[in-house]
Amino acid sequence: MKTKIIPKQETVPSFDPNEVAVKYIEYYSSREAYNEEEITPKIISKILKEVSKGININLFLDPDGECDWMEVLSDGEWLYLGRFKFYEDDKEDEYYFSYNPDYASTAAQAVEENYSDKSVWTELLSGGQSLIPKIQAITNMKSGVKAVEFFIRTGELYPGIDWVQE
Repeated sequence: MKTKIIPKQETVPSFDPNEVAVKYIEYYSSREAYNEEEITPKIISKILKEVSKGININLFLDPDGECDWMEVLSDGEWLYLGRFKFYEDDKEDEYYFSYNPDYASTAAQAVEENYSDKSVWTELLSGGQSLIPKIQAITNMKSGVKAVEFFIRTGELYPGIDWVQE
């Protein structure tokens, strides 16, 4: 599949602030996890506060914590959002990432995977091992928090930031 930029929209649809589409939450760096019954307004508020300070979490739409999720990584400076959908049938898997147009010129360098080039890479580690390129990380934490809440509430990508589909 060819890379496709999905530009942010000026109008963001409203959502029910009491709805919860996420069915399972797992902190990557600890054994902390929440099933559907444990995902309370207090837990959601805690997560949203952590986004701008630093977090490493997976938000699953699948109650078993498989095949349909968003990875949220932040160090307080950079925020990466990776949306993954895996299918068992012949349908093609889907990958979406937060997109930072300020680093669009680094796309070719990111493909080369020269991790020593600090102008291309953040210090964020996906899955605890893969460096995240700056082109896939945003610095606007306010919009990032909105994107995380939008996904928690709707299970959809937040249209108020840019995304890239790969």
